[in-house]
This record gives sequence, structure tokens and C-alpha cells, in this order.
Amino acid sequence: MNRHPVILAGLILTLFAIAGSGLVAFTYWQTADRIAQNERDALLHQLHVLVPSGDIDNDIINDTVTIQAPDLMGHAKTTLIYLGRRGGKPVAAVFSQVVPDGYSGPIKLLVAVKMDATLGGVRVVSHKETPGLGDLIEERKSDWIRGFTGKSLSNPEISHWKVKRDGGDFDQFTGATITPRSIVKAVKNTLLYFRDHGKKLFEQGETLEKEKKPAADEHG
Repeated sequence: MNRHPVILAGLILTLFAIAGSGLVAFTYWQTADRIAQNERDALLHQLHVLVPSGDIDNDIINDTVTIQAPDLMGHAKTTLIYLGRRGGKPVAAVFSQVVPDGYSGPIKLLVAVKMDATLGGVRVVSHKETPGLGDLIEERKSDWIRGFTGKSLSNPEISHWKVKRDGGDFDQFTGATITPRSIVKAVKNTLLYFRDHGKKLFEQGETLEKEKKPAADEHG
């Protein structure tokens, strides 16, 4: 006799669970495209800060190559590189770089290198550094990260690509040396990689674009 209320309660809870799951799925379906577009717009803004839109005429977000380079990537398996071109000619490459040895964990960077081997700029995308110390790597917290713009392997010379505490040319933060030391090393390694493989990156990107076009034509 007492089983019916229990069964009824179970059915009601099941219906609520189904309705809740359906509502979550519907909300996600309604907002997924908007979220994806917002993320794309934010990324495009970051890329254009480093490679101005007036300098390129290609779709830099979709003109990419993925590389495997353990010395460059730290613990990451692959590194994504955005390629900027104008009139089909290479302008700059933006490395989506992960610095594995930040003080409080990995630091994600965007590092732009121009074809003349100078830096178009460096920006921090995400980090977990200590507020008031390591977080001075953020552009909105200090000008430190902007100091990379225009630098190259000859400015300063390679042996000076260190923080001043280690005998180099780059400032560290009071009470926080590990974080800037790690970023300086990562940016230097990016420049070294570009020096040795820069042209090949764009050639690889052109091959990928040619492979994509026939597939697009078949569906068009």
C-alpha cells in the first residue's frame, strides 16, 4: 500500500531530472554559437594587437600550422601557429606558446615574430601567478610585457636574453624572478625556432591551404 507514493515520488524526481537536463541542453544549444563567436572575436582582437589588421589581408585565425617541437613547447605536445600574410607573402607568425615553468603553473602566451626576425609583440593569454607579484606580466598591470616589442636575437644579443639578476638585459619583478625568467627564456626559444624554421612554416601553411581548397570546391 505504501509503495505507490514512493514510486510516484521517484517518477516525479525522474521527470524533473529529464526536464533539467533538457533545459541545460537547450540553453547550451542556444548559446554555443554565440560563445564560439565571442571567443573567436577575442582571439582575433589579440592577434591584431600583435599583427595589425592593416598589415595582413588573410584570415589569420584559419591560416595555421601545428608543429611538434619539444624544445620550444615545454610539456605541450603541439604548438599552434597563426600565419599572417599580405598578397600571399609572409608577414608574421604568431606562436600560441605555453611556458611550463611559471612560478604558479603554466603560462599561455601569444608571441608574434615578423619576417625580419623582430618581435611584433608578446601578450599573456592566461596564467595563475600571484596577484601583485607575478601577475605584473599582464599588460593591464604593467608595461613589462610590452618591452619585448621590436626585440630580436641581435637586440639584445643572445647571451643577454636573461633577466638582469642572471646577467641579462630584461627586468625582473621585486620578489618575483621565476616568472619573468621563464617568459624571457620562452620568447628567446621562439625566436630561435623562427630563425631556423620560419620560412618552412609558411610553406607548410601554403600546402595545407591548397589541400583545403579542393575539398571546399567539392562541397561548393
